[in-house]
Amino acid sequence: MTAPTPPRHRPALLAVDDDTHVLRAVRRDLLSVYADRYRVLSTTSPADGLRILDRLADRGEEPALLLVDQRMPEMTGMEFFAESLNRFPSARRVLLTGYADTSVAIDAINEVKLHHYLVKPWEPPAERLYPVLDDQLAEWQSTYEPPYEGIRVVGHRFSPATHQLRDFLTRLLQPFRFVDVEEAGDGEVPAVELPDGTRLVRPTRTDLMSALGLRGELSRPHYDLVIVGGGPTGLAAAVYGASEGLATLLLDAHVPGGQAGTSSRIENYLGFPAGVSGAELTRRAVAQARRFGAELLAPVGAVSLRRAGRAHLISLSDGREIGAGSVLLSTGLSYHRLAADGCDRFEGAGIYYGSTNSEAALCAGQHVVIVGGANSAGQAALHFAQHADQVTMLVRAPSLATRMSRYLVDEIDGTPNIEVRATTEVESVSGSAHLERITLCDNRTGAVDEIAAESMFSFIGARPRTGWLADTVRRDPGGYLLTGPALAGLLDETWDLPRDPMLLETSAPGVFAAGDVRADSVKRIASAVGEGALAVTQIHQHAAGV
Repeated sequence: MTAPTPPRHRPALLAVDDDTHVLRAVRRDLLSVYADRYRVLSTTSPADGLRILDRLADRGEEPALLLVDQRMPEMTGMEFFAESLNRFPSARRVLLTGYADTSVAIDAINEVKLHHYLVKPWEPPAERLYPVLDDQLAEWQSTYEPPYEGIRVVGHRFSPATHQLRDFLTRLLQPFRFVDVEEAGDGEVPAVELPDGTRLVRPTRTDLMSALGLRGELSRPHYDLVIVGGGPTGLAAAVYGASEGLATLLLDAHVPGGQAGTSSRIENYLGFPAGVSGAELTRRAVAQARRFGAELLAPVGAVSLRRAGRAHLISLSDGREIGAGSVLLSTGLSYHRLAADGCDRFEGAGIYYGSTNSEAALCAGQHVVIVGGANSAGQAALHFAQHADQVTMLVRAPSLATRMSRYLVDEIDGTPNIEVRATTEVESVSGSAHLERITLCDNRTGAVDEIAAESMFSFIGARPRTGWLADTVRRDPGGYLLTGPALAGLLDETWDLPRDPMLLETSAPGVFAAGDVRADSVKRIASAVGEGALAVTQIHQHAAGV
């Protein structure tokens, strides 16, 4: 629901290379594909390139992408990017390098947050240049605030309802501007104002999806495969199921992406050396699933599951019912709520669970507190460190190394505005209309102190989303779904197949479970994607009567 950017506001693509022949070829390739959407600028001088960036800033314009050669005597590509970070930190940075410079490019990923590097020559551009730049520009566009008047969210900054709207639009990859109610004047809030003049007051997620033209519809009453949960596991299963000819439907009670979709940066997922945001990974997976014909329905959840002969019937939160030959349960986890005194009062008004992207810009210059010591907490801390003056991590364990990947520990140790407080827990919180103070307790010494903060993000443990299943399938004491060998000795008369459950099959024939919701699964995105793909293979075997 956004209008195309007017030509006078086209974002810029800046190419910098002191070799005139290379620069001419780069400019030619950029103009041939991107001239209708972007201004293509180029220079042989890095110093002149920085002056170009300054002129763009003076005019209130912005570069979408910087394509810079590494080997320039006046200033290396890495040095140019280091200078440009202070001017336009959100611009996508792509380094042009030779074969011998790839180690430099890897260093640049860590030192100047390089997004990609291209080894010269890049011909043919249709195979080696344009796919890279298309991906980089798509990710930049997903967070770009265009200069035209697009979607506006009007409300109180510390209102839980306003936070939910901002978070929902962020996860939908819908650019918007937040207007604090004090600036917006009178009127009912929170509200979403669309470019066509429509004003939605306190809209539900379904209302918003319909207004944006994003709500999916069911094309049939029965599907070969229904996937419940749209995190990495469910999206992987949707891609593989649809690509292999299964009539596939994916349901999500919120927005596809799951917990991974809220991650500001995933750096250890295969194929993304510079990392990828959870939102971008979700965008690509959704597009891929739809390309193969999978249907996505959100925000619509499953509320019950029952067997009907060899088929299964799923009741939906909107009152409809659908049939499925096989069902994959990939509902994932939800973060535990903080039990400290006062936390319930400030949820959405300074205390947030998991979500970070919609709040980051509002935390500029503030003190942000992160609770948790696993990878998701570490990724959030590094993300907020780019915006906030100070980030404090509260960790129950003696150190971050207890549960966090080494690469994240090293990055946090090297970030000067992140403080890690080990063996520390939240004892209580207080404030007036929103969070203002946090009382901490050292769980080793019992010492208590208080810090001031307006924003606290919690990433402490999680529980499986399986309560809606009641007694339909077997679960362990923690609520995780039991599958395959874990069901030995636990099957009853409802299991009427002449074989044992497959590795990812639950106690209900034809109902499979994969990803974080499955008992004893590996809680990593790569594992979740792998289980989603494996589940489709086993679903095929079940359908064939193997």
